[in-house]
Amino acid sequence: MTQAEALAILKSGANVFLTGEPGSGKTHTINQYVAHMRSCGIEPAITASTGIAATHIGGYTIHSWSGIGVRRDLTPYDIDRIGQNRNVVRRIANAQILIIDEVSMLSARVLSMIDAVCREIRRNARPFGGLQTILVGDFFQLPPVSRREEDEDAQESFSPQAHKEQFAFFSPVWNTLNPLVCYLSEQHRQEDAVFLEFLSAIRRATIAESHRELLRTRYSAKPKTGITQLYSHNVGVNEINDAELAKLVGDVKTFEMTSRGPEKLIASLKRGCLSPELLSLKIGARVMFTKNDITTHRYVNGTLGIVMGFADTGYPTVKTNAGRTILAEPDEWHIEDGGRVLARITQISLRLAWAMTVHKSQGMSLDAAHMDLSDTFEYGQGYVALSRVRTLAGLSLAGLNARALEVHPEILAKDAAFRAQSQKSREAFSAMPKQELETLHSNFIRACGGKPGVGRKQKVVHIPTLDATRELVARKLSLKDIAKERGMTVGTIVSHLEKLADLKQINPFRDLSHIKRDPARFEEMGRAFEAVYKKEQKILLSSARELLGEAYSYDEIRLARLLYQRSV
Repeated sequence: MTQAEALAILKSGANVFLTGEPGSGKTHTINQYVAHMRSCGIEPAITASTGIAATHIGGYTIHSWSGIGVRRDLTPYDIDRIGQNRNVVRRIANAQILIIDEVSMLSARVLSMIDAVCREIRRNARPFGGLQTILVGDFFQLPPVSRREEDEDAQESFSPQAHKEQFAFFSPVWNTLNPLVCYLSEQHRQEDAVFLEFLSAIRRATIAESHRELLRTRYSAKPKTGITQLYSHNVGVNEINDAELAKLVGDVKTFEMTSRGPEKLIASLKRGCLSPELLSLKIGARVMFTKNDITTHRYVNGTLGIVMGFADTGYPTVKTNAGRTILAEPDEWHIEDGGRVLARITQISLRLAWAMTVHKSQGMSLDAAHMDLSDTFEYGQGYVALSRVRTLAGLSLAGLNARALEVHPEILAKDAAFRAQSQKSREAFSAMPKQELETLHSNFIRACGGKPGVGRKQKVVHIPTLDATRELVARKLSLKDIAKERGMTVGTIVSHLEKLADLKQINPFRDLSHIKRDPARFEEMGRAFEAVYKKEQKILLSSARELLGEAYSYDEIRLARLLYQRSV
């Protein structure tokens, strides 16, 4: 199934399990869906099973969002206590859409506990209290942890007990929810057809001698200079990075993380952030970017490089492995609720990258990595590590045991069923007339209390908040600075600009001329808008996004459309 097909199913309001191989675009598809719903005035509840995943998506851990915390069981007394927590009640009662990322790391028991809390607070017997529930993840990756999610060490350690905890799809609520399966089939990470076939063979448990021979060509006792080392255990990773930094001559530059918000939320953000609270760097340090550059697309989470120096501002300049020199400035990780930022931390989006754990590499896309998988002890660990690199040439392997190429037998059987279910979903929606599908989308938006029609005029607006944004625009602040000042997301600010333009309270060309944009990218988006208009007689964001591809963010396209529409 393509990303566009999955997005059309998500917009229908159906409960969905969104899955696919690493690099197939699960996160990108969810980001598209969230942006679409926000543009219609609806704020999805965005959660994840672990702190790292939650930090990446700017949401809560599902444990915190639902109020279950570290409980392993849920008694009537527990539910009553959770029901007295006003913040939890407000979040769950006001929600329309619940997204749970990295669902593979939730046990069946925990998923059932979340369902019980939602049904009780919403006074609705349907699964998750009637919320549209979107489960995202890949069960071939790391399984549920057996220790406390809030314990940082638990995110590095997996005990044999983990196999005794059933996977989320064994939960009774999974069957009751009966989600439509969207199995993404496109590949955007691996650039090597032979290597991609090898990774697919791991998923299907069809590893042959030819695949093992392929791996033998990548054996190397020691890593080449500048290649990140991946380890299955946390022990020694920090020591390796600190020791390598100490070998470099020159002074150490340190960057301290800043924070704003409630202490508990800040602690959660810090646990999930891959950049350390105190970042120590020297010229020559091997580093890795820990966040996607969603504004100018200069780097992604996992881009490797070397610190070449420090600018007059004091911030480090990094030369990436691809040869690009980038000024690494402070970035922000935050938790938001209802479009408003509740807590934020700010740090240079870098970490030392001589070594890191397999677990913390999950979700990254690396140009090259050296890994020793001889001590792999968990199903999925080897697959997660191997699938981090884009090509076979980027793989350096010190060792390998039998478990590294094994997949859990339960997952192997379930994956075939997921693929078959996805094909049925694809066929059913492909056969649906376009007008019927659009009506389905509009009806769901109305049912959630939103306004159908991305980018159309909104007659009902909240004037005070628009005035506040307009005032910051007049001060020539950047979009990022406006969002920070307002405690909102960039996407929300773009929505304000669209409404202000529709109300003729700003002139995009005059009032937004200070906002930096890449001329070449803007021209490319203009050509896409023209093609869409010629076909549709209107500029649909989803159609333009399909033409432009994942290199263009949804918010970037919305802003470009705002400027483009005022030029024709």
